[in-house]
Amino acid sequence: MPRAGLNPATVVAAGAALADEVGFARVTMGLLAERVGVRPPSLYKHISSQDELHRRIAALAAAEAAEAVGTAIEGRAGRDALIAAAHAFRDYVQEHPGRYSATIGVEPRTPDDPMAVAVNDFMGSLTAVLRAYPVDEDDTVHALRALRSTFHGFAMLQAAGGFRWSTDLDDSFDWLVDLLDRGLQQPRQHRQS
Repeated sequence: MPRAGLNPATVVAAGAALADEVGFARVTMGLLAERVGVRPPSLYKHISSQDELHRRIAALAAAEAAEAVGTAIEGRAGRDALIAAAHAFRDYVQEHPGRYSATIGVEPRTPDDPMAVAVNDFMGSLTAVLRAYPVDEDDTVHALRALRSTFHGFAMLQAAGGFRWSTDLDDSFDWLVDLLDRGLQQPRQHRQS
């Protein structure tokens, strides 16, 4: 019989919290079972495998990040929306580095997979940021990839302690967001074939 108070959602939430504390790569069913006060076989009543646990943590983190960015840009446009999205994403990764790490490399299995829904929500927020910029429809995917990879790269490097120079990280981040803003304001010059 499953332990009272445990269900798939509480197990995943405990796994996500554990990932933030010890790092995603160190989350195992055994360590999680210890955290929630059960023996490892008891977890399998709620989560079928280590892979399912990882996928669910990834989906949770992707949904939380999407919500943070979506909430931050509400009522904003252009540069203000870009700044809000960038800071919301960076703050989320700094607060939840372990669970966010779970999102890397996880591919949705179906269109209604929770990971697919979360990624679509996140990309929808970034698309909303782009609406105020003169980005050609054909370049939207490129612009989305630029925003996502820039936000992700800076946040992950910061979370991993990858910036060693003494220059203030906030100043560097603001400089980066300014660079994105200036770049997005300039329509792309398409190459002649």
